[in-house]
Amino acid sequence: MNVFQILKFITVNHRSLAPEQVVLTDLNGKPNAVMTDLLHDILTKIYLFVDLGAVNDPHEVITKLAVVTPLPHDVLDEYQKALEQSVYQVNFATKKQLVEIVYDDFV
Repeated sequence: MNVFQILKFITVNHRSLAPEQVVLTDLNGKPNAVMTDLLHDILTKIYLFVDLGAVNDPHEVITKLAVVTPLPHDVLDEYQKALEQSVYQVNFATKKQLVEIVYDDFV
């Protein structure tokens, strides 16, 4: 699975993940602040401009964002790479009230 598929699949209390509820971590459980901030930015843009339930892949998200936002192509390319990032596992950190998406750069 990739980050996009996780975002479509997981809900909390029957709602999509809020940006502040999700964090990207490496295999050792160490949060990646840069990737997490990027994901928060992506989620914010998706929730403003794209119906997540109506798209089937990261490319569709990027195509819709390109039409309705002034985001430059290099930013959209980074968004697409982040959404296509392979996911190793998902951890529900209930004490932190977070969903940790564990990624592996080598998967």
